[in-house]
Amino acid sequence: MPTLNEIARTMVSNKRGILAADESIGTMSRRLESVDVEPTEENRRRYRELLLTTPGLSDSVSGAILSDETFRQELSDGTTFPNALGERGVLAGIKVDTGAVPLAGAPGEKVTEGLDGLRARLEEYVELGASFTKWRAVFSIGDGLPSARAVHANAHALARYAGLCQEAGLVPIVEPEVVMDGDHSLDECRQVTTTVLRSVFTELGLMEVRLDGIVLKPNMVVAGDACSRRPDASEVARATVDTLHETVPPGVPGIAFLSGGQTPEEATANLAAMQEITPLPWELTYSFGRALVGPALDTWRGSDDGWEAAQKALSERAVANASVR
Repeated sequence: MPTLNEIARTMVSNKRGILAADESIGTMSRRLESVDVEPTEENRRRYRELLLTTPGLSDSVSGAILSDETFRQELSDGTTFPNALGERGVLAGIKVDTGAVPLAGAPGEKVTEGLDGLRARLEEYVELGASFTKWRAVFSIGDGLPSARAVHANAHALARYAGLCQEAGLVPIVEPEVVMDGDHSLDECRQVTTTVLRSVFTELGLMEVRLDGIVLKPNMVVAGDACSRRPDASEVARATVDTLHETVPPGVPGIAFLSGGQTPEEATANLAAMQEITPLPWELTYSFGRALVGPALDTWRGSDDGWEAAQKALSERAVANASVR
């Protein structure tokens, strides 16, 4: 049976990334509606089957994060999604948080929930074929935000989650996301990202989480989407890598960046620029959602006639990100 470290290294090695196909029912339904597809359970299942049966996916993708709904569904041939991924050489992951809710005493800020009953849920996911998990915490930049209260609450929850996952034999993806909504500068994003990551690793240490058995999924250090000055890829790369050097211990096997609302082209260019900076103590790769699968959804639009073209669109994006080194 593979160790936590072996699974984590598999997730980030050989130029492959992690496909984030774990949107909630509400989010996935809205995306289907945006391309005029009826947001039914069956259409959500069909779309995920399209993505995860893409020919040659394992050449560029090491693992796929699924939602609870998808994890329990089957392909058209009756194979469960986790088993279908395993047959294709892709690790099956599961999102285990239950979403972000308003944080008491912190107006405008949220804390991610899902710790209640998590141990039992993890045991079930192991039986269903999971190899790794994901938990996302979100931090907004604004006037006095994020507060120390929000940073601590979310970092503590991430660490408790990670400890429970490792206890169950699952590799936790630790995802602290400083969102790009707003008019903040690149420097402001760097300052907040540094604060958040330092707090996360402090809490992971207190919980005695094995750092060689996690994958970090942070935001890239970018300017807010409403910022008037748009830094280029080299600036994003340097700010991000410098921040990681200051905050992430070298024992972490790898860092799989989220795209965080960037366009597919921006996310790929920024990742490529980061990988040109050497030497680095960790593997740098991607764990994209919209930036990876958006073109496939736009191509498919619910039509069987668009199935192969949609899979080609996904494959092209995955190959582009896996080939940037």
